[in-house]
Amino acid sequence: MTKLAMQNLSISALVLTLFACSEPATYDLMLRGGTIIDGSNSPSFSGDVAIIGDRIAAVGDLDASSATVELDVSGLVVAPGFINIHSHAEAEGLPTAVNMLSQGVTSEIINADGAGALDLPAQLSPLERAGLAINVGAMIGFNSVWRDVVGLEEVRPSSNQIQTMQTLVQEGLESGAWGVSAGLDYVPGYYATTDEVIQILSPFARWNTVFANHDRVTPESSFSSIAGMSETLAIGEAAGLIPLVTHMKLQGWEQGRASTILGRMSETPTSFTGGATADVYPYLAGQTGLQSLIIPSWAQAGGRDTMLARFRDPALRAQIITEAEQAMRLRFGGHQGVYLMQSQRELTVAMQQLELDSPGEAVIQLLEESGQGIIARFGLEEDLIEIMQHPTASIACDCGASTSERTHPRYWGSYPKVLGEYVREKQQLSLENAIYKMSGLPAKTIGMSDRGVIRPGMLADITVFDPETVIDHATYDNPTLLSDGIIHTLVNGQIAWSNGATTNIQSGRILRRSPPP
Repeated sequence: MTKLAMQNLSISALVLTLFACSEPATYDLMLRGGTIIDGSNSPSFSGDVAIIGDRIAAVGDLDASSATVELDVSGLVVAPGFINIHSHAEAEGLPTAVNMLSQGVTSEIINADGAGALDLPAQLSPLERAGLAINVGAMIGFNSVWRDVVGLEEVRPSSNQIQTMQTLVQEGLESGAWGVSAGLDYVPGYYATTDEVIQILSPFARWNTVFANHDRVTPESSFSSIAGMSETLAIGEAAGLIPLVTHMKLQGWEQGRASTILGRMSETPTSFTGGATADVYPYLAGQTGLQSLIIPSWAQAGGRDTMLARFRDPALRAQIITEAEQAMRLRFGGHQGVYLMQSQRELTVAMQQLELDSPGEAVIQLLEESGQGIIARFGLEEDLIEIMQHPTASIACDCGASTSERTHPRYWGSYPKVLGEYVREKQQLSLENAIYKMSGLPAKTIGMSDRGVIRPGMLADITVFDPETVIDHATYDNPTLLSDGIIHTLVNGQIAWSNGATTNIQSGRILRRSPPP
């Protein structure tokens, strides 16, 4: 947002606040008598929230005022709409976004893990034309940039290719990207050296934006997630971007060492108050492709057909099996930690059905049939809680608007799970802090200045929930079960979700980050 726009917004907020304190007013929509938790990590207070058009007009004791539509929200929490800064939303899911609205999510930032289109206007315009139930912004994906310029082979880029990649990143930022995302754990981003990533990103320090990375976990580091996250911090610091460790976790043999990497985050010098940043989801298993984190990167080079050709070479097949089994052991605690999503069975069951003793051979045979997704177990709850409690760690879901039946429960349950399990039941977060981590903090992390806080003049993205009943129900076996307790979700001042059902309102918008002055 430009300095002039920020000044205008401040003036607008002041006028609206003064207006609310003077003569009785009539508003479009009023949320009456709720417990307001404003997203700033401040204590809650009782009051009303009034909306005119798409903006919050007044907050406080508004008994003398009225509205065209008034909702009694006494006994409920009124919070900013949740902002998912790590989204894998599907285009077909965005017109309804039932799985996200039912969690209280009002905005998503897509192109996570380095993926997505390079031409952001061409990507986002069709989404807008199709209708959006929630707001959508985008990152520019490092892996997509690398693939477009360098390809799928493990080769070093020329100086001209480095410049071309810098141009593509700049075009993405100028088109409104909210940062640069990367998946250095995934081919082809995996092939970029640390120095090459820094060289590509260094021209963009003045943008004061994030470098959001799925950390690179390599055989050379014995699959150390701490080493991978430390690389993310080093790249951000050296390039002058804000490091954002995405879906932060301690995997395999490093479980129990969250304090080590969290300490490094706090000590990393950045333009963000508190050091480096992170996002985290409240589950102890992730979702990815069967080949992505198990088949060695050298075997994936050149694409699927080339990989399948390597599988047919007996010597290479034996080497791939050895390295794949090592990856599963060190990353997931063994092949017992792998669940096959399409066939809804454990890898151990598939091995029995294939009459195989080797989990690596089973993975290869399954990939020879088709590519497929997996649920991979990785962590300890103690680490998860410590990460969630860290001052610069946002809650995100590594999910997004979707119509799929074969997915991770985080697509339907992440935010209610935090509010119900980790706030109410386990008391590991205060309600004010949890909401801050879902709204004000993610907005601050990516530089979003007009959402994330309940305040006059801000856009009216609001979630109303029952703190006594909010909870998730989605499981790994039944991942699309609806959560309880999210009563209303407002997107740009319109009620998009109410009492367990979508209203079919498509009031979402495309969100673009303004360039630096």
